[in-house]
Amino acid sequence: MPAAPVRIGCAGWSIPGRYAALTGEGESMLARYATRFSAVEINSSFYRPHQQRTYERWAASVPAGFRFSVKLPKAVSHDAALRGCGPALDRFLEETAGLGRRLGGLLLQLPPSHAFDARVAAGFFGLLRRRTDTPVVCEPRHASWFTPQAEALLGRHSIARVAADPARVAGAARPGGDAAWRYWRWHGAPRMYYSEYDEAALQSLARDVAAHAGSTRWVIFDNTAHGFAIANAARLQDILGGASHPGAADA
Repeated sequence: MPAAPVRIGCAGWSIPGRYAALTGEGESMLARYATRFSAVEINSSFYRPHQQRTYERWAASVPAGFRFSVKLPKAVSHDAALRGCGPALDRFLEETAGLGRRLGGLLLQLPPSHAFDARVAAGFFGLLRRRTDTPVVCEPRHASWFTPQAEALLGRHSIARVAADPARVAGAARPGGDAAWRYWRWHGAPRMYYSEYDEAALQSLARDVAAHAGSTRWVIFDNTAHGFAIANAARLQDILGGASHPGAADA
């Protein structure tokens, strides 16, 4: 059985004018973005809630095979530190239900100060899993999360772990947790959010992605500050042979 297509996209769907030719026509920037890419990561949900009808409008703007990943709110990951956040989680899941089948996954990014606590993590992931079976990926940034104990807990709750660039700690560059979903978040290096990736870096990433062909694979470029995410995502598509165009089979 052939490997599922790789979903490649960006954190947000802004298209700088200099890269407009990389996408087709559409009634909105999201619709134009979705002519080229089959996935996008919504980061604005981290800072503020969106109404369910807003998610419904976004879902209606993209092809049936397109998928969104949505970042969990700061109120859950940072302010509550994964404790006592059932009501906030319920609101978030009710809002994102507006994406329907186009909801591809949820992203939980933890602050660098958030050390691994097995009791707290298991309590939160259990709370989350009682509410949804949507794929979930976690981006921890404290070294204590990159241990066999943390890895085992993520796996038990079917939570994937981000492969991040730049990697803040040893092990963070490699995907982990639940092997069903492999998710790369490339933030820009050497300057996070600003730097463009060169050809050598993209070729190396392509080899890494290809090595995980047995999993559902997403690659999200977050180097959006100067607009390089769009160009890097498009180039990675080309390297991987047109992977993740909207007409590709669902993955």
